[in-house]
Amino acid sequence: MKENFHEINVHKMKLNSTPFEMIKSGEKTIELRLYDEKRQQIKPGDKIVFTNTTTGETLNRTVVRLHCFSNFEELYKSLPLLKIGYTNEDVDKAHPSDMERYYSVEEQSKYGVVGIELC
Repeated sequence: MKENFHEINVHKMKLNSTPFEMIKSGEKTIELRLYDEKRQQIKPGDKIVFTNTTTGETLNRTVVRLHCFSNFEELYKSLPLLKIGYTNEDVDKAHPSDMERYYSVEEQSKYGVVGIELC
């Protein structure tokens, strides 16, 4: 019986200091991105090297699962907000439009969005 393994790939992503530190501490375990051509290459088991855009520090994580949605509104309804980068202090103000500073509504409509679950 032949097992079906995929080759483990290494992806590189940049992060601002706050989300970088939250992933480093284990507080944030799901990274949100546009599900564009680059992110469509990511598979469970792959590695992601995150680089802190301020300090240049790097962090390696393994992809556990991909959560794909049409837009951030659907994603916010389905995934735990405390795992995607909100804290107890700001989770009450969490809103899908927070992601529009990174990805336009048009981009979301074109590609969809993904929550990349990490360990």
